Amino acid sequence: MATRYWVASLPVGQGTSASSLWSRLQESISKQSFDTPLYRFNIPNLRVGTLDSLLSLSDDLSKANSFIEGVSHKIRRQIEELERVSGVVSSSLTVDGVPVDSYLTRFVWDEAKYPTMSPLKETVDGIHVQIARIEDDLKVRVAEYGNVRSQLNTISRKQAGSLAVRDLSNMVKPQDIITTEHLTTLLAVVPSYSQKDWLSSYETLTTFVVPRSSKKLHEDNEYALFTVTLFSRDADNFRTKARERSFQIRDFEYNSETQESRKQELEKLMQDQESLRNSLLQWCYTSYGEVFSSWMHFCAVRVFSESILRYGLPPSFLSVVLAPSLKSEKKVRSILEGLCTSSNSTYWKGEDEVGMGGFGGDSDAHPYVSFTVNLV
Repeated sequence: MATRYWVASLPVGQGTSASSLWSRLQESISKQSFDTPLYRFNIPNLRVGTLDSLLSLSDDLSKANSFIEGVSHKIRRQIEELERVSGVVSSSLTVDGVPVDSYLTRFVWDEAKYPTMSPLKETVDGIHVQIARIEDDLKVRVAEYGNVRSQLNTISRKQAGSLAVRDLSNMVKPQDIITTEHLTTLLAVVPSYSQKDWLSSYETLTTFVVPRSSKKLHEDNEYALFTVTLFSRDADNFRTKARERSFQIRDFEYNSETQESRKQELEKLMQDQESLRNSLLQWCYTSYGEVFSSWMHFCAVRVFSESILRYGLPPSFLSVVLAPSLKSEKKVRSILEGLCTSSNSTYWKGEDEVGMGGFGGDSDAHPYVSFTVNLV
Protein backbone atom coordinates (compact mmCIF):
# COMPACT_ATOMS: atom_id res chain seq x y z
CA MET A 1 0.00 0.00 0.00
CA ALA A 2 1.31 3.45 -0.92
CA THR A 3 1.54 5.88 1.98
CA ARG A 4 2.03 9.07 -0.02
CA TYR A 5 -0.43 10.35 -2.60
CA TRP A 6 -0.85 13.40 -4.77
CA VAL A 7 -4.29 14.93 -5.13
CA ALA A 8 -4.31 17.10 -8.24
CA SER A 9 -6.62 18.79 -10.70
CA LEU A 10 -6.09 19.68 -14.36
CA PRO A 11 -8.04 22.34 -16.29
CA VAL A 12 -10.43 21.11 -18.97
CA GLY A 13 -9.87 23.33 -21.98
CA GLN A 14 -12.48 24.60 -24.39
CA GLY A 15 -13.61 22.08 -26.94
CA THR A 16 -12.64 19.11 -24.80
CA SER A 17 -14.10 17.20 -21.84
CA ALA A 18 -13.01 15.73 -18.53
CA SER A 19 -13.41 12.24 -20.00
CA SER A 20 -11.09 12.90 -22.94
CA LEU A 21 -8.56 14.60 -20.64
CA TRP A 22 -8.73 11.56 -18.34
CA SER A 23 -8.02 9.26 -21.29
CA ARG A 24 -5.02 11.36 -22.34
CA LEU A 25 -3.67 11.33 -18.79
CA GLN A 26 -4.11 7.56 -18.52
CA GLU A 27 -2.32 7.06 -21.81
CA SER A 28 0.58 9.34 -20.84
CA ILE A 29 1.03 7.72 -17.44
CA SER A 30 0.90 4.19 -18.87
CA LYS A 31 3.53 5.04 -21.51
CA GLN A 32 5.93 7.21 -19.51
CA SER A 33 5.38 6.20 -15.88
CA PHE A 34 3.61 2.86 -15.94
CA ASP A 35 4.37 2.10 -12.28
CA THR A 36 2.37 5.12 -11.04
CA PRO A 37 -1.12 4.24 -9.75
CA LEU A 38 -3.74 6.67 -11.10
CA TYR A 39 -7.36 7.17 -10.00
CA ARG A 40 -10.22 9.59 -10.57
CA PHE A 41 -11.03 11.73 -7.55
CA ASN A 42 -14.73 12.35 -7.96
CA ILE A 43 -15.89 15.69 -6.58
CA PRO A 44 -19.54 16.77 -6.87
CA ASN A 45 -20.63 20.25 -7.92
CA LEU A 46 -20.21 22.14 -4.66
CA ARG A 47 -21.57 25.55 -3.83
CA VAL A 48 -19.11 28.11 -5.19
CA GLY A 49 -20.19 31.25 -3.33
CA THR A 50 -18.37 34.51 -3.97
CA LEU A 51 -14.78 35.04 -5.06
CA ASP A 52 -14.06 36.84 -1.79
CA SER A 53 -15.34 33.88 0.22
CA LEU A 54 -13.14 31.50 -1.83
CA LEU A 55 -10.07 33.69 -1.32
CA SER A 56 -10.75 33.91 2.40
CA LEU A 57 -11.28 30.15 2.59
CA SER A 58 -8.06 29.45 0.66
CA ASP A 59 -6.05 31.30 3.32
CA ASP A 60 -7.29 28.84 5.95
CA LEU A 61 -7.11 25.61 3.96
CA SER A 62 -3.42 24.81 4.40
CA LYS A 63 -3.44 25.42 8.15
CA ALA A 64 -6.64 23.40 8.57
CA ASN A 65 -5.19 20.55 6.51
CA SER A 66 -2.09 20.42 8.72
CA PHE A 67 -4.30 20.21 11.80
CA ILE A 68 -6.52 17.44 10.41
CA GLU A 69 -3.55 15.47 9.08
CA GLY A 70 -1.82 15.84 12.46
CA VAL A 71 -4.80 14.42 14.35
CA SER A 72 -5.02 11.54 11.87
CA HIS A 73 -1.35 10.66 12.38
CA LYS A 74 -1.65 11.07 16.15
CA ILE A 75 -4.46 8.51 16.32
CA ARG A 76 -2.61 6.17 13.97
CA ARG A 77 0.52 6.29 16.15
CA GLN A 78 -1.62 5.63 19.22
CA ILE A 79 -3.11 2.58 17.51
CA GLU A 80 0.35 1.25 16.64
CA GLU A 81 1.55 1.71 20.22
CA LEU A 82 -1.53 0.04 21.73
CA GLU A 83 -1.32 -2.88 19.31
CA ARG A 84 2.36 -3.34 20.16
CA VAL A 85 1.75 -3.23 23.94
CA SER A 86 -1.28 -5.52 23.67
CA GLY A 87 0.46 -8.02 21.43
CA VAL A 88 -2.32 -7.57 18.88
CA VAL A 89 -1.41 -8.42 15.31
CA SER A 90 -1.45 -5.13 13.45
CA SER A 91 -4.35 -5.00 11.03
CA SER A 92 -5.09 -2.73 8.08
CA LEU A 93 -7.02 0.34 9.16
CA THR A 94 -10.39 0.83 7.56
CA VAL A 95 -12.90 3.59 6.90
CA ASP A 96 -16.52 2.45 6.81
CA GLY A 97 -15.21 -1.10 6.35
CA VAL A 98 -12.98 -0.13 3.41
CA PRO A 99 -9.15 -0.10 3.57
CA VAL A 100 -7.78 3.41 4.01
CA ASP A 101 -6.03 3.56 0.64
CA SER A 102 -9.12 2.26 -1.13
CA TYR A 103 -11.28 4.90 0.54
CA LEU A 104 -9.00 7.58 -0.89
CA THR A 105 -8.65 6.11 -4.36
CA ARG A 106 -12.37 5.32 -4.66
CA PHE A 107 -13.63 8.38 -2.85
CA VAL A 108 -17.38 9.04 -2.90
CA TRP A 109 -18.82 12.24 -1.44
CA ASP A 110 -21.20 11.69 1.50
CA GLU A 111 -24.13 13.93 0.62
CA ALA A 112 -26.06 13.05 3.77
CA LYS A 113 -23.22 14.17 6.03
CA TYR A 114 -21.97 17.07 3.95
CA PRO A 115 -24.78 18.56 1.79
CA THR A 116 -23.32 19.92 -1.43
CA MET A 117 -25.51 23.02 -1.23
CA SER A 118 -23.94 24.10 2.08
CA PRO A 119 -21.45 26.98 1.86
CA LEU A 120 -17.90 25.68 1.58
CA LYS A 121 -16.79 27.54 4.70
CA GLU A 122 -19.63 25.94 6.65
CA THR A 123 -18.49 22.49 5.50
CA VAL A 124 -14.84 23.20 6.36
CA ASP A 125 -15.73 24.69 9.75
CA GLY A 126 -17.95 21.70 10.53
CA ILE A 127 -15.08 19.31 9.72
CA HIS A 128 -12.66 21.35 11.84
CA VAL A 129 -15.03 21.34 14.83
CA GLN A 130 -15.55 17.59 14.53
CA ILE A 131 -11.81 16.87 14.38
CA ALA A 132 -11.11 19.21 17.29
CA ARG A 133 -13.71 17.38 19.38
CA ILE A 134 -12.14 14.02 18.54
CA GLU A 135 -8.68 15.35 19.41
CA ASP A 136 -9.94 16.60 22.79
CA ASP A 137 -11.58 13.24 23.45
CA LEU A 138 -8.31 11.51 22.53
CA LYS A 139 -6.36 13.63 25.01
CA VAL A 140 -8.79 12.78 27.82
CA ARG A 141 -8.76 9.06 27.08
CA VAL A 142 -4.98 8.88 26.68
CA ALA A 143 -4.51 10.80 29.93
CA GLU A 144 -6.83 8.41 31.79
CA TYR A 145 -5.01 5.38 30.41
CA GLY A 146 -1.63 7.00 31.07
CA ASN A 147 -2.52 7.72 34.69
CA VAL A 148 -3.23 4.04 35.38
CA ARG A 149 -0.05 3.02 33.56
CA SER A 150 1.91 5.53 35.62
CA GLN A 151 0.54 4.11 38.86
CA LEU A 152 1.44 0.58 37.77
CA ASN A 153 4.91 1.69 36.71
CA THR A 154 5.45 3.28 40.11
CA ILE A 155 4.49 0.03 41.83
CA SER A 156 6.64 -1.93 39.39
CA ARG A 157 9.66 0.26 40.10
CA LYS A 158 9.17 -0.24 43.82
CA GLN A 159 9.04 -3.99 43.33
CA ALA A 160 11.92 -4.13 40.86
CA GLY A 161 14.36 -1.66 42.41
CA SER A 162 17.12 -2.39 44.86
CA LEU A 163 16.41 -3.25 48.50
CA ALA A 164 17.17 0.35 49.37
CA VAL A 165 13.98 1.57 47.64
CA ARG A 166 11.75 -1.35 46.69
CA ASP A 167 8.61 -2.49 48.46
CA LEU A 168 9.50 -5.03 51.14
CA SER A 169 6.02 -6.36 51.81
CA ASN A 170 6.49 -9.50 49.70
CA MET A 171 9.74 -10.39 51.46
CA VAL A 172 8.72 -10.04 55.09
CA LYS A 173 6.52 -12.64 56.77
CA PRO A 174 4.60 -12.18 60.02
CA GLN A 175 6.98 -14.51 61.89
CA ASP A 176 9.93 -12.31 60.92
CA ILE A 177 8.60 -9.37 62.94
CA ILE A 178 8.43 -9.15 66.73
CA THR A 179 6.32 -6.36 68.14
CA THR A 180 5.56 -6.35 71.88
CA GLU A 181 5.20 -3.77 74.59
CA HIS A 182 8.97 -3.51 74.98
CA LEU A 183 10.49 -5.13 71.89
CA THR A 184 10.48 -4.18 68.19
CA THR A 185 12.05 -5.55 65.03
CA LEU A 186 13.79 -3.27 62.56
CA LEU A 187 14.77 -4.02 58.97
CA ALA A 188 18.32 -3.15 57.96
CA VAL A 189 19.51 -2.77 54.36
CA VAL A 190 23.21 -3.64 54.31
CA PRO A 191 25.57 -3.26 51.33
CA SER A 192 26.57 -6.71 50.09
CA TYR A 193 30.24 -6.09 50.81
CA SER A 194 29.41 -5.08 54.43
CA GLN A 195 27.47 -8.16 55.52
CA LYS A 196 30.30 -9.49 57.68
CA ASP A 197 30.70 -6.07 59.24
CA TRP A 198 26.97 -6.00 60.04
CA LEU A 199 26.93 -9.45 61.61
CA SER A 200 29.96 -8.65 63.75
CA SER A 201 28.79 -5.24 64.92
CA TYR A 202 24.99 -4.96 65.09
CA GLU A 203 24.81 -6.33 68.64
CA THR A 204 27.10 -3.57 69.92
CA LEU A 205 25.76 -0.58 67.98
CA THR A 206 23.62 0.25 71.04
CA THR A 207 23.11 -1.25 74.48
CA PHE A 208 19.69 -2.82 74.17
CA VAL A 209 19.97 -5.12 71.13
CA VAL A 210 18.78 -8.72 71.48
CA PRO A 211 21.83 -10.96 70.87
CA ARG A 212 21.76 -13.20 67.78
CA SER A 213 18.45 -11.66 66.68
CA SER A 214 19.56 -10.72 63.18
CA LYS A 215 18.40 -12.89 60.28
CA LYS A 216 18.95 -12.39 56.55
CA LEU A 217 15.64 -12.31 54.66
CA HIS A 218 16.71 -11.43 51.13
CA GLU A 219 19.67 -10.44 49.00
CA ASP A 220 20.09 -8.80 45.59
CA ASN A 221 23.12 -7.66 43.61
CA GLU A 222 23.73 -4.64 45.82
CA TYR A 223 22.23 -5.18 49.24
CA ALA A 224 21.13 -7.74 51.82
CA LEU A 225 18.06 -7.36 54.02
CA PHE A 226 18.47 -8.25 57.71
CA THR A 227 16.17 -8.14 60.72
CA VAL A 228 17.32 -7.02 64.14
CA THR A 229 15.32 -7.04 67.38
CA LEU A 230 15.88 -4.57 70.21
CA PHE A 231 14.12 -2.63 72.92
CA SER A 232 11.61 -0.18 71.46
CA ARG A 233 12.99 2.72 73.48
CA ASP A 234 16.38 2.22 71.82
CA ALA A 235 15.10 2.18 68.20
CA ASP A 236 15.86 5.81 67.32
CA ASN A 237 19.36 5.58 68.76
CA PHE A 238 19.98 2.37 66.81
CA ARG A 239 18.90 4.06 63.56
CA THR A 240 21.41 6.84 64.13
CA LYS A 241 24.27 4.48 64.93
CA ALA A 242 23.43 2.23 61.97
CA ARG A 243 23.39 5.19 59.59
CA GLU A 244 26.87 6.15 60.77
CA ARG A 245 28.05 2.71 59.64
CA SER A 246 26.26 3.01 56.26
CA PHE A 247 23.50 0.61 57.29
CA GLN A 248 20.04 1.80 56.21
CA ILE A 249 17.07 1.11 58.50
CA ARG A 250 13.92 0.89 56.41
CA ASP A 251 10.62 2.05 57.86
CA PHE A 252 8.29 -0.93 57.77
CA GLU A 253 5.18 -1.97 59.64
CA TYR A 254 3.65 -5.33 58.88
CA ASN A 255 -0.13 -5.24 58.60
CA SER A 256 -2.00 -8.13 57.02
CA GLU A 257 -4.92 -5.89 56.07
CA THR A 258 -2.59 -3.41 54.42
CA GLN A 259 -0.86 -6.21 52.54
CA GLU A 260 -4.17 -7.54 51.26
CA SER A 261 -5.30 -4.02 50.35
CA ARG A 262 -2.13 -3.46 48.30
CA LYS A 263 -2.62 -6.75 46.52
CA GLN A 264 -6.21 -5.89 45.65
CA GLU A 265 -5.17 -2.42 44.51
CA LEU A 266 -2.54 -3.90 42.20
CA GLU A 267 -5.02 -6.39 40.74
CA LYS A 268 -7.58 -3.62 40.17
CA LEU A 269 -5.01 -1.39 38.49
CA MET A 270 -4.00 -4.22 36.16
CA GLN A 271 -7.64 -4.87 35.28
CA ASP A 272 -8.26 -1.16 34.76
CA GLN A 273 -5.22 -0.90 32.51
CA GLU A 274 -6.37 -3.81 30.37
CA SER A 275 -9.91 -2.45 30.16
CA LEU A 276 -8.82 1.11 29.34
CA ARG A 277 -6.30 -0.11 26.79
CA ASN A 278 -8.88 -2.22 24.95
CA SER A 279 -11.45 0.57 25.13
CA LEU A 280 -8.95 3.15 23.86
CA LEU A 281 -7.85 0.89 21.02
CA GLN A 282 -11.42 0.31 19.83
CA TRP A 283 -12.15 4.03 20.13
CA CYS A 284 -9.04 4.80 18.07
CA TYR A 285 -10.07 2.38 15.33
CA THR A 286 -13.48 4.06 15.06
CA SER A 287 -12.21 7.62 15.43
CA TYR A 288 -9.45 7.13 12.87
CA GLY A 289 -12.09 6.16 10.33
CA GLU A 290 -14.14 9.26 11.18
CA VAL A 291 -11.12 11.56 10.96
CA PHE A 292 -9.88 10.06 7.70
CA SER A 293 -13.31 10.29 6.09
CA SER A 294 -13.61 13.93 7.13
CA TRP A 295 -10.08 14.59 5.90
CA MET A 296 -10.87 13.25 2.43
CA HIS A 297 -14.00 15.41 2.22
CA PHE A 298 -11.85 18.34 3.28
CA CYS A 299 -9.40 17.48 0.49
CA ALA A 300 -12.27 17.46 -1.98
CA VAL A 301 -13.33 20.94 -0.85
CA ARG A 302 -9.72 22.06 -1.09
CA VAL A 303 -9.28 20.78 -4.64
CA PHE A 304 -12.59 22.31 -5.68
CA SER A 305 -12.01 25.77 -4.22
CA GLU A 306 -8.40 26.01 -5.38
CA SER A 307 -9.35 24.83 -8.87
CA ILE A 308 -11.96 27.59 -9.12
CA LEU A 309 -9.40 30.17 -8.03
CA ARG A 310 -6.81 28.71 -10.39
CA TYR A 311 -8.89 28.00 -13.51
CA GLY A 312 -11.91 30.29 -13.07
CA LEU A 313 -15.64 29.77 -13.54
CA PRO A 314 -17.62 27.80 -14.43
CA PRO A 315 -15.97 24.80 -12.73
CA SER A 316 -14.28 22.75 -15.46
CA PHE A 317 -11.46 20.53 -14.27
CA LEU A 318 -10.39 16.91 -13.84
CA SER A 319 -9.41 15.87 -10.32
CA VAL A 320 -7.22 12.81 -9.82
CA VAL A 321 -5.20 10.88 -7.23
CA LEU A 322 -1.71 9.58 -8.06
CA ALA A 323 0.89 7.64 -6.09
CA PRO A 324 4.19 8.15 -7.91
CA SER A 325 7.40 6.64 -6.59
CA LEU A 326 10.21 9.01 -5.71
CA LYS A 327 12.07 8.21 -8.91
CA SER A 328 8.93 8.86 -10.99
CA GLU A 329 7.91 12.18 -9.45
CA LYS A 330 9.75 14.40 -11.93
CA LYS A 331 8.34 12.50 -14.90
CA VAL A 332 4.78 12.63 -13.51
CA ARG A 333 5.11 16.36 -12.84
CA SER A 334 6.16 16.80 -16.45
CA ILE A 335 3.15 14.82 -17.69
CA LEU A 336 0.70 16.85 -15.60
CA GLU A 337 2.23 20.12 -16.74
CA GLY A 338 2.10 19.03 -20.35
CA LEU A 339 -1.66 18.55 -20.09
CA CYS A 340 -2.23 22.08 -18.74
CA THR A 341 -2.99 23.77 -22.04
CA SER A 342 -5.66 26.28 -21.02
CA SER A 343 -4.97 30.00 -21.04
CA ASN A 344 -5.58 30.01 -17.30
CA SER A 345 -2.53 27.83 -16.80
CA THR A 346 -0.18 29.78 -19.05
CA TYR A 347 0.33 32.39 -16.34
CA TRP A 348 1.49 29.77 -13.86
CA LYS A 349 4.23 28.57 -16.21
CA GLY A 350 6.04 31.93 -16.11
CA GLU A 351 9.43 31.44 -14.47
CA ASP A 352 9.21 34.74 -12.59
CA GLU A 353 5.67 34.22 -11.35
CA VAL A 354 5.78 32.13 -8.20
CA GLY A 355 3.80 34.31 -5.83
CA MET A 356 0.52 32.40 -6.20
CA GLY A 357 1.92 29.06 -7.23
CA GLY A 358 1.73 27.73 -3.72
CA PHE A 359 -2.04 27.66 -3.25
CA GLY A 360 -2.90 25.47 -0.29
CA GLY A 361 0.60 25.54 1.14
CA ASP A 362 2.59 23.79 -1.60
CA SER A 363 6.05 25.29 -1.76
CA ASP A 364 6.55 24.53 -5.46
CA ALA A 365 4.72 26.41 -8.22
CA HIS A 366 2.85 24.23 -10.69
CA PRO A 367 0.42 25.22 -13.45
CA TYR A 368 -2.13 22.89 -11.88
CA VAL A 369 -3.58 22.34 -8.39
CA SER A 370 -1.60 19.78 -6.44
CA PHE A 371 -0.99 18.83 -2.84
CA THR A 372 0.30 15.78 -1.00
CA VAL A 373 -1.63 13.44 1.31
CA ASN A 374 0.60 11.50 3.70
CA LEU A 375 -1.20 8.54 5.20
CA VAL A 376 1.51 7.98 7.82
